Amino acid sequence: MPEKITPEDLLNNLVETIADSVSKEKSNSVASSFNRLFGRQRPIHHILGGGKSADVLLWRNKKISASVLAGATAIWVLFEWLNYHFLTLLCFALVLGMLAQFVWSNASSLLNRSPSQVPRLVLPDELFVSIGRSLGGEVNRGLQFLQDVACGGNLKQFIVVVASLWVAAIIGSWCNFLTVLYIGFVAAHTLPVLYERYDEQIDSFIYNMFDQFQNHYKKLDSGVLSKISKGKFKLKKQD
Repeated sequence: MPEKITPEDLLNNLVETIADSVSKEKSNSVASSFNRLFGRQRPIHHILGGGKSADVLLWRNKKISASVLAGATAIWVLFEWLNYHFLTLLCFALVLGMLAQFVWSNASSLLNRSPSQVPRLVLPDELFVSIGRSLGGEVNRGLQFLQDVACGGNLKQFIVVVASLWVAAIIGSWCNFLTVLYIGFVAAHTLPVLYERYDEQIDSFIYNMFDQFQNHYKKLDSGVLSKISKGKFKLKKQD
């Protein structure tokens, strides 16, 4: 019979791995398969796209990166800590914009100067089209993946995806959607630059964790998951 894994044993093994990961070297078996994290061969800047967005995420220009992160933090503070609503902020912004244009258009008559033309703000239609196409493509890709898992007949993959969604639902119950977006935004602006600076230490830690999870998964697969049929379910016809 396969060895039974208790939650206490799993937790103790993970804690020991985290404590010893700093001093351990990369595993030879894993290092032979991976040169970098997940087989990465190119620099992290090229993986992120190599453009201006990658420069912002990797803090190539510290002023721009800090400004973007500060703007996201200000938005999160306004909505979460100060309990502002989107409609309230939108109306205030429109009122301020109208007041600025009103003063601009009437200041020339008060100062006995020739009237100046107020600049018009016009957003291009291509901007909304590109945003809609990008969002629509990602949504359709996610829906296609979920439908393939649901209709593919692979029960093991189906259970893994359902369990992942269940974990995401629990995390979502701890905080609202805006906080989750802000956490992801902060992670996108901190994790890549930290990995670029400390890639060897992070790779070593990930490899050790990967070995531990792989060993536990083999035990779990031999004891439970291997008994689950991978074929499609067929209902018996009843007379």
